[in-house]
Amino acid sequence: MDSKPNQINTIMKSFASDNNSGIHPAILDSITNANFEHALGYGSDKWTEEAEMIFKGIFGDESETLFVFNGTGANSVALQIILRPYNSMICAETGHIYVDECGAPCKMTGSQVRPVQTIDGKLTPESIRPYLTGFGDHHHSQPKAIYISQCTELGTVYTIEELKALADLAHAHGMYIHMDGARLANAAVYLNKTIKEMTVGCGIDIVSFGGTKNGMMMGECVVILNPELRESARFIRKQSAQLASKMRFLSCQFIAYFKNDLWKENAARANTMAQTLYEGLSEFSEIRFTQKVESNALFLQMPRPWIDELLKHYFFYFWNESRNEIRLVTSFDTTEEDVNDFLTLLRKIAR
Repeated sequence: MDSKPNQINTIMKSFASDNNSGIHPAILDSITNANFEHALGYGSDKWTEEAEMIFKGIFGDESETLFVFNGTGANSVALQIILRPYNSMICAETGHIYVDECGAPCKMTGSQVRPVQTIDGKLTPESIRPYLTGFGDHHHSQPKAIYISQCTELGTVYTIEELKALADLAHAHGMYIHMDGARLANAAVYLNKTIKEMTVGCGIDIVSFGGTKNGMMMGECVVILNPELRESARFIRKQSAQLASKMRFLSCQFIAYFKNDLWKENAARANTMAQTLYEGLSEFSEIRFTQKVESNALFLQMPRPWIDELLKHYFFYFWNESRNEIRLVTSFDTTEEDVNDFLTLLRKIAR
């Protein structure tokens, strides 16, 4: 059976994922502008140097930024910096490193992952404490990392207080906390906080910082906030096949991304369209939301005939097909017209 979406789904906007959206024109321009001459490779170019300084301005002079190709690479590099093969990492059972990265972090670190059941995708100190055992016992993997996503895989957002509590718990046990920030921009907009307030200000040790889901073409980065993690970082990136030779085409995108707060504008658009879609869907008594809508992702249940009919016109994913739960995601390029067209079709289906 052909698993690819049918042709109508490949040529129209969908609500499947912000990975499906296009590239912001300013990002495309930045790539074109970096392409007019030769430049030294592997990060010894003016674009990478400028981007590194921008990140220091955001996270502080003590931070160090390593540009990589993709999100799985960023997570794997970050966790290798923290972990040794005898360690374990704790994450929510919905965590990206546990569900959606084909075991790459486990393979590349040699470490065990300990998934924790959650209701809303968010870890709490109370949910983690039962896994903080076996310290010093050579029969057991040694807990060393707490992995969180901001936003979570369920679209929910950790508050500043929740982040600080997790970091305090980690540090009290000699552990590190790693934040997967693939959608960190959406969380910042929702909380109305700066990126630094949500990371450095909360005691986060290392961040996978993403832009692909928010208007960039490709490329993520690992931002090391805890200075004691720096020593082996660049060697780990190279061994992980995440060191780009023509790095300027990754790093130049971040220059445009942060210029005039483009990152915030894009995330705000996605979040706003998600709220608009949420308000429209809330009109239907047959629809039940399974998670709070705090970013650009909506999780909801609706009658299966409605889902089947919508899938003839739009591509989106089931989250839990057995209970008719789907996920809808808005992007920086989602428009009010896109949302209204979707709702108009749903109203016809419901009638």
